Amino acid sequence: MHRNVIFRDTENLPNKVFSRIDSRDPEKLWDWMNELRSRGVESLAIPHNSNISGGAAFSLNDYNGGPIDEIYAKKRALNEPLVEVTQAKGTSETHPLLSMNDEWADFETRTGVTVTHSGINIEAEKDINNLRGGFVRNAYLRGLSFSDSGLTNPYKFGLIGSSDTHVAGGSYDEDTFFSKIGVLDGTPELRGSVPFNRFYGTIMRFYSPEGLQKIDGKNYLAVSNRLIHFSASGLAGVWAEENTRESIYDAFRRKETFATSGPRIKVRFFASQELEDSGLDDPNLIRNAYAKGIPMGGTLLIKDNNPSFLVWAISDPLGAPLQRIQIVKGWIEEGEHREKVYDVACSNGLTVDPITNRCPDNGARVDLRNCSTTGPGDKEIKVIWQDPDFLENQEAFYYSRVLENPVCRWSTWDSVREGVEPRSDIPATIQERAWSSPIWFKPTL
Repeated sequence: MHRNVIFRDTENLPNKVFSRIDSRDPEKLWDWMNELRSRGVESLAIPHNSNISGGAAFSLNDYNGGPIDEIYAKKRALNEPLVEVTQAKGTSETHPLLSMNDEWADFETRTGVTVTHSGINIEAEKDINNLRGGFVRNAYLRGLSFSDSGLTNPYKFGLIGSSDTHVAGGSYDEDTFFSKIGVLDGTPELRGSVPFNRFYGTIMRFYSPEGLQKIDGKNYLAVSNRLIHFSASGLAGVWAEENTRESIYDAFRRKETFATSGPRIKVRFFASQELEDSGLDDPNLIRNAYAKGIPMGGTLLIKDNNPSFLVWAISDPLGAPLQRIQIVKGWIEEGEHREKVYDVACSNGLTVDPITNRCPDNGARVDLRNCSTTGPGDKEIKVIWQDPDFLENQEAFYYSRVLENPVCRWSTWDSVREGVEPRSDIPATIQERAWSSPIWFKPTL
């Protein structure tokens, strides 16, 4: 995997950048960044597509296989305050094999395929250890374990999204997805969302059968088994004071960032012991949240009392309505990783079930014949929530996840336009979403 290095400004930049030619060891990159920092050149690095890193992104060991120590942890925490959670090559929040009680975990994970040197795609074995080192929710849990052992938490990072397209522009929208890499996936046939041309498919079946695969009784390009898993994703959201390089960088540095899977959803996330009495319709709500609490990316240090969390989500005006707001919690209990997903606010005035912590079905539906959508949803949802399972002596992290109503996946849009049935092995619909950076809770004596 590689990193994107972002400089705060353009003053005194190095004549030569650090690359894998210098070293593939990320600690060498961090040393280079630290040396520049000592000369007043500020930068940060953002790891890229951890879901297909084979577990290397958030390992329990350093690059050479040794245990992570305090020196490594401090270097990483300083130089990598952000991680890319979603992009065209998939989403890295979590995986259904890691989060079995999260009904929304199986979202564009792209871990079921890999590529050999010949370029033919084959099924990859789902190695649970590799998955644990490739997804951010488990990285947050591992970070709590490091903290619990007395080390600096090396995985205390915020979230952004990116496109990773190679076509000079992002392809973020499901209904207009056109390509990630141009010539290789520039048509529905090349992407594998519709069957290959019948005439050429017949010729290939006789002369180059390995280039085709049979799905639902139809011929698809075999190489498309990789391309069909590309996503129309993602975007980075930043809460900066002004639209300048320095201000945006400073927001990166304090982790006041969020990610979306493509839509322009906006999400705010705060924690405080003084928010429970705030009025959601107060025009000074955000001003008060900053004054009384901490925003996403921060750490809440308290001795007692259950904190309150404020989440405010606004939909993309050109996207689907919002369906629900969730808060994801992670903690360590008797040495074991624990996680829980709470629905904290529902659309259309629906109420969260206090037993299941889930919103009822809001009735949103997708017609796969034409990708039209029906059913209600909200343009905006705000909520102040308290953790019903809060323990004052238990370190934890919390982040918010905002879900839209379902829409057709880009591959389904392709098949609808071509007048063919969507592939049965690919989800026909998805729920676009946004993720805030976490807020960490650390008890004090």
